[in-house]
Amino acid sequence: MASRKPTPPSENTPFTWAWNAAEAGAEYAKDFWQRSVLYADVRRQRGDQYREHLEEDAPTVLKFEYEQLLCGQDLARPVNYSLMRIIPPAGVKVDENKRPFIIIDPRAGHGPGIGGFKAESEMGAALSAGHPCYFVGFLPDPVPGQTVEDVIRAEAEFVRHVGKLHEHSEAGKPAVIGNCQAGWQILMTAALWPELFGPIIVAGAPLSYWAGDNPMRYTGGLLGGSWLTAMTSDLGDGRFDGAWLVENFENLDPANTLWNKQYNLFANVDTEGPRYLDFEKYWGGYVFLNDVEMQYIVDELFIGNKLSTARLMTSDGLRIDLRNIRSPILVFCSYGDNITPPGQALGWITDLYRNDDEVLSHDQTIVYATHDSIGHLGIFVSSRVGSKEYREFTSHIDTIDLLPAGIYHASVEDCDEVRAACPVDDPYMLKLRRSSVAEVRDIVQPDQESEKRFAAAAKVSEINLALYRNLLQPWVRAFATPYTAYWMQTLHPLRTSYEWWSSNHPFAAWLGEQAEQVRENRAPARADNPFLLWQEQVSDAITRFLNHYRDNRDQGYAAFFDSVYGSPLMQALAGRALEDKSDVRPHPGDWPEHKAYVEATLRHLSERMDEGGLAEAAIRAMFYVLKERGEADDRHFHYAEQMDQAGWLKGSERAAFRQLLREQALLLHMDENAAIEAIPTLLKDATPEAIRKLAEFLLGLARSSENQLSKAEAKALERIIVILGAVLDKQEQAAKLTSTVTEETKSIPASIPVKTVKARKVSTRAAKKTVANIKQENEKK
Repeated sequence: MASRKPTPPSENTPFTWAWNAAEAGAEYAKDFWQRSVLYADVRRQRGDQYREHLEEDAPTVLKFEYEQLLCGQDLARPVNYSLMRIIPPAGVKVDENKRPFIIIDPRAGHGPGIGGFKAESEMGAALSAGHPCYFVGFLPDPVPGQTVEDVIRAEAEFVRHVGKLHEHSEAGKPAVIGNCQAGWQILMTAALWPELFGPIIVAGAPLSYWAGDNPMRYTGGLLGGSWLTAMTSDLGDGRFDGAWLVENFENLDPANTLWNKQYNLFANVDTEGPRYLDFEKYWGGYVFLNDVEMQYIVDELFIGNKLSTARLMTSDGLRIDLRNIRSPILVFCSYGDNITPPGQALGWITDLYRNDDEVLSHDQTIVYATHDSIGHLGIFVSSRVGSKEYREFTSHIDTIDLLPAGIYHASVEDCDEVRAACPVDDPYMLKLRRSSVAEVRDIVQPDQESEKRFAAAAKVSEINLALYRNLLQPWVRAFATPYTAYWMQTLHPLRTSYEWWSSNHPFAAWLGEQAEQVRENRAPARADNPFLLWQEQVSDAITRFLNHYRDNRDQGYAAFFDSVYGSPLMQALAGRALEDKSDVRPHPGDWPEHKAYVEATLRHLSERMDEGGLAEAAIRAMFYVLKERGEADDRHFHYAEQMDQAGWLKGSERAAFRQLLREQALLLHMDENAAIEAIPTLLKDATPEAIRKLAEFLLGLARSSENQLSKAEAKALERIIVILGAVLDKQEQAAKLTSTVTEETKSIPASIPVKTVKARKVSTRAAKKTVANIKQENEKK
């Protein structure tokens, strides 16, 4: 007799509810068991992957093929770094005449490759934009005796080599991206060899280590300083195990470390496995640092905080001053980054500069971009960030290179909000806005009282380190051997989490068979299963509990740190009286050579006020008109390309054009009225047709935005039009300005969708009326 499937009660009774609950429970139990088997099998693959990764000669998580060009071990001061050229994937073409990009990954516990971890990454964005791409990676083990300075010299040699490979390129010097630890390292390199670098992008890079509000900055003080770092290196037989750094990162977010990462795999095990394994390959690729490297990083940077105030010196007596960098610096950071918050990423600006005039006097261009929520690793690996921010940064890198000295804020906006004005093939739009030291200071929020406590912690660290070296270090080194170091590394908790469960485990074979059966007969629970909803609620409760624990722990750390190092005793140890109100870290003064350079530059500029021609006049007028707006975006960038198309810059190399832009901007800043009144002198040899085109260009540029034309912009535009009209009047000895001005011009490039109307020649009075009409139209909007 054939078996029949039980049928549920047909009426809505307590028995119906019980039946439904039992059915949902059975469905959830089966799903739970299957997910547990699949979860365990993915974790087994994780262990196998970890072992395979360790056996590679040069472990990396790069998704792109590459060829090695230079090996750091062959340099005069050998290091474990290498320079590789990235081979473009199928279907991607690079233009050798475009600016090359060099991506440098952080050596902060993990192995290399995070900058090219996905197709939509920093490396992918550069390749997609057609740029030749290079990568600086490293081996897990450092060269014995290798120092931070050795690595800096090697990176300079790598950048120099790439520059020589592309010395005939019209685009300029290599652009360099430094992630996290590589960010501060490449800025140190650029401060010593500024002539080698094009634009520099530093992503998630800590530069001012006492700033911000993340709990990690308290670690040195809570542990009594860097003596524990020295002891860990001694126990490691002269090497510091990067797994300890990774453990510090994991401790920052216990909810993710202890629960969310694993639960997300368990709850989505049917689809999450590949992504999980990709990330775990990177996360488990621990590397080592030499004891002298790690000690330098902790003493001089994280505890000493000497980089951002120009107090670091090389072995041959050169001062590392970030103000020496002449290439644009783009700082990318996030408010969701608990390792490098915006305060630490941008604090170096307020440490070095007190006002905007100091930035201009050092001829430095700084651009910063902040993200609202992305985490530390997301800055490098997020597909969203790769396809949005890095896409715009790389595609506009040449525009950023041309920015005059000053501080700018960059943002990337969705074109949906301004669709009518965006290039049709680009879903995003880069906007640059003039910023200031004061605005950066509002983000950093420097606190002298906090700095006093960190200065006391730095002094205590020096004392404790000296005590350790004099009293304990000889004994520790006497008992530390390569054998004991090996077992200490092998038994590190993070390594054992990978090692204990792999295909070598006795139960692995049985589990593999079970996993295959589950995949063949997978029966996931319905999305509305009440037990599945209950599971999500339990997970959320666990996450909230761990986040609550983290917040209270961090608040306790901060309170303990402040109470200990703010005490009169600790302040006395640091050599400070409680009533002392002077700066803990005095502002780095200008060197006599720099003062002489500034004076010579000002004299040179004053002599150049009346020198130049049509190109100088056009740039000066453009800056003057846009000065009041204080921002520019893709629409202005594309429109400004007409300067080159019009032939005003004919024969100018990129380096010369960049210098021309910076010089004209400085002239306007130095004496705006004199710079504008000198325009007729600059145009004395220009043809009437060229002057008309310039007027038309300025009118179109002022209208290449949906924002209203302000009174100040209209007044500036009117002033320039009148000056151009006067020049034409003088040249033609006539009363009419025969400039081709339009209410809407047809000469705007097709990539900029603005309205056009028929052009007509008007007089000076009509030109003024045109400007007034533009203003009235905008006010009506």
